[in-house]
Amino acid sequence: MANIALITAGGIGSRAHQFIPKQFLSIKDKPLIIYTMEKFQNHPEITDIIVVCLDGWTEYLKAMSQQFGISKLKQIVPGGNSGLESIHNGLDFIKTYADINDIILIHDGNRPGVSAETISACIAQSDMKDVSITAIGINEAVFTTENSDKAPSLLNRDLLIRTQTPHGIKLGYLNTLFEEAQKKNIRDSVAICTLLVELDKPIYFCKGSEKNFKVTTPDEVDLFKGMMIIENEK
Repeated sequence: MANIALITAGGIGSRAHQFIPKQFLSIKDKPLIIYTMEKFQNHPEITDIIVVCLDGWTEYLKAMSQQFGISKLKQIVPGGNSGLESIHNGLDFIKTYADINDIILIHDGNRPGVSAETISACIAQSDMKDVSITAIGINEAVFTTENSDKAPSLLNRDLLIRTQTPHGIKLGYLNTLFEEAQKKNIRDSVAICTLLVELDKPIYFCKGSEKNFKVTTPDEVDLFKGMMIIENEK
């Protein structure tokens, strides 16, 4: 059985307020996405890495992958117009060689803080349940409000979770989801977890980590730099 990391790097990164896409930001002379790819490169259970890449950045990613020794990189495929379309593009390539029982770990290219423990847990649960969505609880008070003039409603945070990636799923099951989504004309789901809800499928969660955050804004770039300093001091 193969465990294939499908890393999505097709976004333009407008919220990062940078001139280049967030996943290609250079942090200490290394692109952010390479930090992410290294987590899967160094994990003993990961067999291949597929990257769905933003148009115009393929050759750069190839060069950086060679420079930093990402030997598990099997293919770079073009991104789509949405997150779901990008995943589908990656799936089209994976289907050319993988087995239906192989596990696909779909991961955001700008989540470089994913741990080996999270990857292992996602693989293990995907093997048992066919699907595994990484998630964490809510520590803050959470409200809903329509506008500043209306009193907000307090939500029970014990009933709330935040999803992260990786989303682990067996290839055969992923094929089935996309086939059903096509029949029902579902095209705008932002991720596999939301697609599961729209298709009324069960979701199984595995434990994530606060360190596994998306590096999207300038503040989050600073947080990741701080994490690197702490890791280097250990």
